[in-house]
Order: sequence, then structure tokens, then C-alpha cells
Amino acid sequence: MKEKLLEILNDMRPDVDFESETSLVTGKVLDSIDIVALIGAIDEEFDIKVKPAHMKPENFDSLDAIVALLEQLEEDE
Repeated sequence: MKEKLLEILNDMRPDVDFESETSLVTGKVLDSIDIVALIGAIDEEFDIKVKPAHMKPENFDSLDAIVALLEQLEEDE
């Protein structure tokens, strides 16, 4: 899952080092349009629905945080 997510992120923003960046949202690396596009790609690729309650900066601030969120949502389904 992590590799595919990294591929999605790199396709969206090839200028960002997602493997080392830890403040994607709080550092304004990703904006709201990027997050909406990412959520759509997650739904399409993994069939995981990210609900508004999960749209917190800490859930999208790093690759590992996003993976952790997706794994949690996958378990909850």
C-alpha cells in the first residue's frame, strides 16, 4: 500500500520528497486541492472512503501518517 500511495503522491507532486517530508499540510506543501485529489485517488485505487472526520492535518502530514490512516480505515471496514 505504501509503495502505491507514494506513486500516487509522486504523480501529483513530483517536486516533493514524500519519503522524508513530515509537514505536508502544516508546512503548506500540499494545499486543499491536493488533499481532495489525493482522497479521490485513494478511493479509486484502494476503495477506501476517507470521511470528513478523518480530514485532519495530522492524518496527511507525512507519507507514514497517510498510510497509518488508510490501514486504520481498512481495518474499520
